[in-house]
Amino acid sequence: MGVFCLCNRKEGALSKIHPKKSLGQHFLHDQRVIHKIVDAVSVPEGGRVVEIGPGTGSLTGELVRRFDRVTAIEIDRRVMADLREKYPDLELIQEDVLKVDWDRLLRKGEPVTVVGNLPYYITSQILFSLLEHRNRLESAVIMMQKEVAARLVSPPGTKAYGILSVQTQLMSRPELLFDIGPGAFTPPPSVTSSLVQLTFDRPSLMCSDQSLKRVVRTAFQQRRKKLSNSLAPLGIMPEDPRFDYSLRAERWDPALYEKLTARLEQDGTIA
Repeated sequence: MGVFCLCNRKEGALSKIHPKKSLGQHFLHDQRVIHKIVDAVSVPEGGRVVEIGPGTGSLTGELVRRFDRVTAIEIDRRVMADLREKYPDLELIQEDVLKVDWDRLLRKGEPVTVVGNLPYYITSQILFSLLEHRNRLESAVIMMQKEVAARLVSPPGTKAYGILSVQTQLMSRPELLFDIGPGAFTPPPSVTSSLVQLTFDRPSLMCSDQSLKRVVRTAFQQRRKKLSNSLAPLGIMPEDPRFDYSLRAERWDPALYEKLTARLEQDGTIA
């Protein structure tokens, strides 16, 4: 687990922190947007909010005011001491979110809601990590690039439908809440952002996560080809009447990928 920073610096230093391009930082400053985001956060009684990347704490402050238990994960050492001083009831973890031990962080039986403005360059990795630990989470209210958000909810047959769409829709209920313009951030990003809510109340999969990832990734690696060709490396039986392998990957809905993966596991075709 990361380091808990308890050192002190001058009040107000957070406002003087300049965003680091290397960390993909765009600090949220629009108070109207901040309140709108927190209004979308629902935390069950006895639950906890885990914020990813609080930065200068603009969203953090409102979360701390509204919810009893808030934990923030932050990689930038520059802001740690000031966040601790400004929000003494905030549990701070200094860590790269991609290296966080979620199993250790998420206490058994505790309802957890994740909130955060995700760095654009690692959005997909964070999403896959949250999906992997979905059984320990209630929901996630997260900001990301609008085009990535669209992929989460895209239906089969659309250009945006792909690996992220299939896995997200099988493992959660994704919902687009609203868009956030570049002017709400410092510095303004070159793209529009969207707030997305993932609710982790889907039934357990009929197959393992690992096998599902393998099947879906194999299918979409050659999305221009028919599934009979793209899935051939998995040893499928093209004559199986339960599956139409003459279609391309984007024509299958998520449930078909789950069913195929379960069959391949049952047949011992994939482990």
